[in-house]
Amino acid sequence: MRVLEELKSGLYVCRSETHSFGTDAFLLTGFCRYREKDTVCDLGTGCGIIPLLMQRHLPPKQVFALDIQPEAIEQLREGLAACSPVPAITPVLADLRNLWDGAPVHTLDLVTCNPPYKANETGILSAETAKQIARHEVSCTFRDICEAAAKLLRYHGRFCICCRPERLTDCMCAMRESGIEPKRLRFVAKTPEDAPWLFLLEGMKGAKSFLRTEPVLYMRSGSGMTAEAAQICHFGEKYL
Repeated sequence: MRVLEELKSGLYVCRSETHSFGTDAFLLTGFCRYREKDTVCDLGTGCGIIPLLMQRHLPPKQVFALDIQPEAIEQLREGLAACSPVPAITPVLADLRNLWDGAPVHTLDLVTCNPPYKANETGILSAETAKQIARHEVSCTFRDICEAAAKLLRYHGRFCICCRPERLTDCMCAMRESGIEPKRLRFVAKTPEDAPWLFLLEGMKGAKSFLRTEPVLYMRSGSGMTAEAAQICHFGEKYL
């Protein structure tokens, strides 16, 4: 079943059990520091939550939202149809390993991706193909994602991802091998007593090596969210 959920007045996302979202989408959107003048592409967009979250405040000039799954793109189109005004988001049904005809190669300012967290042939595969694609590298590897980002980005364009800490080395190596240098890293933990459960990483195409590590983002304080987490997520506490 599909449900329209209001992100702000006149802005809707269409979510389903198959194509939904969680806190990581809010965190990546906040971390990527998009600008009004930017042209952006979100790879593996699902229901389009990251491009839609970018519309809540000073949205980018244009966002391409790419996914290989027709159902995901249908959901995104359904959400966009409910929006007023309609955001400058272009749904793209394509395989990121081949991009698409007319893709804006070597021109984008920012590429984002909330990639599959598990490497292929690790963990337990879901019986549903869509969930396999979302959680495991069954349709593409992180190296494929980095290569697609490198093709789309202009010189010194930025690539922002989130992933589980156990994949950090894999992600950094794949970025560098694709010509995208890791530049900014932030870990996310529920409380100061907990180990991080997520990292946020920004790379820059063609940049020199220098990695800046930002303070850990803590999500919980007492029975609620920390002030910083609440500011990033706005109403996103229910996805924790």
